Amino acid sequence: MKFTALLLFALFGLNLLPAQELSLMTYNIRMATESDGDDAWSKRKEFLTAQVLFYAPDVMGVQEALPEQMQYLGENLTGYKHVGVGREGENKGEFSAIFYKAEKLELIASDTFWLSTTPKEISTGWDAALPRICTYALFEIKETDARFYVFNTHFDHVGVEARKYSAQLILDQIREINSLNYPVFVTGDFNLEPDSEPVAVLETQLKDTFKASLSGSFGPEGTFNGFDFDQPVTRRIDYIFVGKTSPVKVLKHATLSDSKNLHYASDHLPVYTLVEIQP
Repeated sequence: MKFTALLLFALFGLNLLPAQELSLMTYNIRMATESDGDDAWSKRKEFLTAQVLFYAPDVMGVQEALPEQMQYLGENLTGYKHVGVGREGENKGEFSAIFYKAEKLELIASDTFWLSTTPKEISTGWDAALPRICTYALFEIKETDARFYVFNTHFDHVGVEARKYSAQLILDQIREINSLNYPVFVTGDFNLEPDSEPVAVLETQLKDTFKASLSGSFGPEGTFNGFDFDQPVTRRIDYIFVGKTSPVKVLKHATLSDSKNLHYASDHLPVYTLVEIQP
């Protein structure tokens, strides 16, 4: 009897592991520039930090974070660690960094590549106006030892060709890096609307959590507000994707339109999703 029980556990024990909930956020925090006036970083950084801590995502990809913003977030997002480099190398230029809850997640590996024909070098790709990067990390959930990848990026706002080729490059890099087929998530500001060709390219291998959510999406459909508090937010350019073959259920999706004194925390709204990674 004891032998039979052990045999059954050996055969089916992996299926007895609990599904693991994971929350993710993507947030273009808008670069720090005093030319934003009443929406300058110095006037919104405390509210933005409080907003992130309130929703407390397990993983958050940020875009447009300059070194001074990275320092502030690193000091004030209690319980979080982060990985990433600036797009001009090391601590220079904007980051597409990944923040994660250190108590829940163990960082296994991380790196950054450039969205260009020479992804391992600091470079500008195709017709892009600026260097663009993708930072990725492999995490392990401490409670279950389950592993997953997060790729976080910011596509160029000018280059049409750059956005198209960047989409394919992201897929190619995921295929190369994620050779063990762990669950994979892709977060970022893609500067692309849902009906664009590059999004269609991404969706050959990835699912948009906005569409995949079992409970629909909460909040505005759009994500770019341009600091205009008086107009509806309709332009959706920020996404959280999940691998099509990843054993993941998307439980919830939301675009978070929190404000304070008629001001948003950034010119983009953060996107949040709650998923369940199946054993």
